[in-house]
Amino acid sequence: MTTASRIDSVFDLDGLLTAEERDWQMRARAFAQERILPVIDDDFENAHFRHELVGELGAAGFLGMQLHGYGCAGAGAVSYGLVCLELEAADSSWRTFVSVQGSLAMSAIAMYGSEQQKQAWLPRLATGDAIGCFALTEPQGGSDPAAMTTTARRDGDDWVLDGAKRWIGLASLADVAVVWARVADPAFGTGGRAVRGFLVPTTTPGFTATPITGKLSMRASVQCDVALDAVRVPADAMLPGATGLSGPFACLNEARYGIIWGAMGAARCCLEAALDRSTTRAVFGRPIGANQLTQAKLADMLVEVEKGILLALHLGRLKERGALTPEQISVGKLNSVREALEVAHQARTILAGDGITSAYPVMRHAANLESVRTYEGTDEIHQLILGRALTGISAF
Repeated sequence: MTTASRIDSVFDLDGLLTAEERDWQMRARAFAQERILPVIDDDFENAHFRHELVGELGAAGFLGMQLHGYGCAGAGAVSYGLVCLELEAADSSWRTFVSVQGSLAMSAIAMYGSEQQKQAWLPRLATGDAIGCFALTEPQGGSDPAAMTTTARRDGDDWVLDGAKRWIGLASLADVAVVWARVADPAFGTGGRAVRGFLVPTTTPGFTATPITGKLSMRASVQCDVALDAVRVPADAMLPGATGLSGPFACLNEARYGIIWGAMGAARCCLEAALDRSTTRAVFGRPIGANQLTQAKLADMLVEVEKGILLALHLGRLKERGALTPEQISVGKLNSVREALEVAHQARTILAGDGITSAYPVMRHAANLESVRTYEGTDEIHQLILGRALTGISAF
């Protein structure tokens, strides 16, 4: 019996899935094992983004797969979550790519764009012929997008954008950026300072994306600083359906939902590595898996992986019914990433010194999960969201 089948024999997830959901999961697992795993250690070491996989992800139907029409697959929320789980079991960078492309850039266009904007961009983004990014976070803003300083002002029939964004995934590779800015015009929001979204082709003069170097996490992915220096776009570049921070926040919740599943993929991979090592490494004349303390660690890791996936499945079923709340998403994001990191740390102890090498995926997952823990809302932000829901008092 393989390591994965031993885990599956304890946790029968298949019995809770439809045939279609299982098919999506198996397709994503095959993609991860055949196209990502053979190269990911080298890509992580060399900080290399493997651009040729983008079109393959599109051909597999994974980009914007939860959206309907415009070449998107129209898959259910659980199917999308399972794809996130399998991609992140290989590496967080590729689940992140699918999230940025599908849950942030494409969702923003699908939810808030005009019909012309949808027709222009969604089919190309779905196939991977074009790449999108989502420019919200600012160098000094971090977890406080309400402090946004990027502005958009009218100049004749055009909009002119000025400002800076940071940690923008895919920006240097993107063909279009969804840029959020404060609009200094009373006609476009209460008080004339409402946050609005703009579709900005990245070839527009004044748009500059610079990859951030020196990363010790998410090394097979690309995150950038973005400078907006008098970036001029036409009036119809504005997303007509989004006014205020509720627009970008709704997109962030789409991405957070994928993280709930994805982090459990990283955790499952770490558990598999630790379980395999526990039966093949012998110390004091017997496999380390024969020791009670090792078995206790394995049991605790399994429990957290099972709980996390069951929570993700529950939230997915709620999402499919249209009943998922932002607070419930915060529960899932907070729990999944926090517990995935703990699983990675426990797995590393079972792997002993070898656990810090690239012979095992655990340190790579642990490093990546530190980024996942930070983006789309830190632990503290989600704790404050839940604290407000429980007490009725905002402590932000």
